[in-house]
Amino acid sequence: MKPFYRISSRVVPLDRANVDTDAIIPKQFLKSIRRSGFGAYLFDEWRYLDRGEPDMDCSNRPLNPDFVLNKPCYFRAQILLARENFGCGSSREHAPWALEDYGFRAIIAPSFADIFYNNCFKNGILPIVLDSAVLDRLFKEAAEVGYHLHIDLDDQTITTKYGERIGFEIERSRKHRLRHGLDDIGLALQHAAEIRAYEARRREAAPWLFPEAA
Repeated sequence: MKPFYRISSRVVPLDRANVDTDAIIPKQFLKSIRRSGFGAYLFDEWRYLDRGEPDMDCSNRPLNPDFVLNKPCYFRAQILLARENFGCGSSREHAPWALEDYGFRAIIAPSFADIFYNNCFKNGILPIVLDSAVLDRLFKEAAEVGYHLHIDLDDQTITTKYGERIGFEIERSRKHRLRHGLDDIGLALQHAAEIRAYEARRREAAPWLFPEAA
């Protein structure tokens, strides 16, 4: 998982509430558990005019010109603005996989579905909760071509194009995980020495539990 320090990026304004995980990555793509390659199918039913299928070559698929992600001014943006209850619906971890694989590192919304919110931290995405009134202002500013935001995780601030600094809250343990690029496995491996020492003690105290070592 890539560490998160700070980013300066264009902003994609997805002005829709209650965006569910089936909209983020439709159900037909859930057959794979590779954790990569899902970015091409992000928001598939809104982004393309045909139906997507797993392993489909998306380079020649007809694009929906009205969908925000298809507008050239948002190419390679890493920050997504969204409305309330983003990531609702089923608990599929493929949703943050698709967002991260596309290139998004941060999502700013008034609220998130709980499971999706937790899954973001496990996959290197920073979900930021801001007041709806602040989001309204950011959406208006993001209508400008080339609008950028700067997000600093250490300072827990968002700085706008006009120099406004907006603070956000994040739990200390989650901040640590993002800062150091630690998913659940990486977090456990921080205690690898203690785990090996425990296993050695168990083998010595109860060797019958480890017949392969006999």
